Amino acid sequence: VKKALLRARLTVNDIDLIELNEAFASQSIACIHDLDVDSDKVNVNGGGIAIGHPLGCSGVRISTTLLYEMKRRNAKYGLATLCVGVGQGAAVVYENVV
Repeated sequence: VKKALLRARLTVNDIDLIELNEAFASQSIACIHDLDVDSDKVNVNGGGIAIGHPLGCSGVRISTTLLYEMKRRNAKYGLATLCVGVGQGAAVVYENVV
């Protein structure tokens, strides 16, 4: 996440909405705490536990959910994260230009 924000020349405070890959609630809580973000802008429609955590396409589900919500709220920046296993992860920053 920190590398993605750095590459986008943004801070976590610039991000309007965040979709965390939520395979386990404790993992999401730890990420929210580590990033020091307002939990009201994280997984606003529910996370993987509520919406679904489809094996092999979690990234698509997370990105699609985030992009639709960004459009609905006219949010400028969104952050999607994905835990990959064995301590790995990926993050992407989206900008709404419409």
